[in-house]
Amino acid sequence: MTEISGQGGLRAGATAVVTEAYAFACMRCGYGWEQSYEIEHHVDGDGRTFVLYVADGRIVPSPLNRPTCHSCDGHLVRILRPGRVDSARDAAHRERRVPAAGPVEAPWTPAGPAPLPLDTPEGPAPLP
Repeated sequence: MTEISGQGGLRAGATAVVTEAYAFACMRCGYGWEQSYEIEHHVDGDGRTFVLYVADGRIVPSPLNRPTCHSCDGHLVRILRPGRVDSARDAAHRERRVPAAGPVEAPWTPAGPAPLPLDTPEGPAPLP
């Protein structure tokens, strides 16, 4: 998700600010998290452009270069579109209905047709 901010929230020297959000999943420990970044576009004194990633008001390294797991400090991290971690957590916490084990039997009522006879040790029962 990308949003371009107007001139209102620019840090000194920034020409534009783009907000992007990412979801992350650690392939080492399974930890997942989401983070939103303000990506500030700047031009240095020589006219070269560069960007600063800002998360929670602090300048941080780009999460795209070498993401680090917040839980195990591992670097085997998958980057996903935003919302994927939250939707996985929601799915994990939904109530799951598991059917009882064993065969399913339909109840027999006297008004309905009689159940078919079961197989006997001598072979299958004859059909009525």
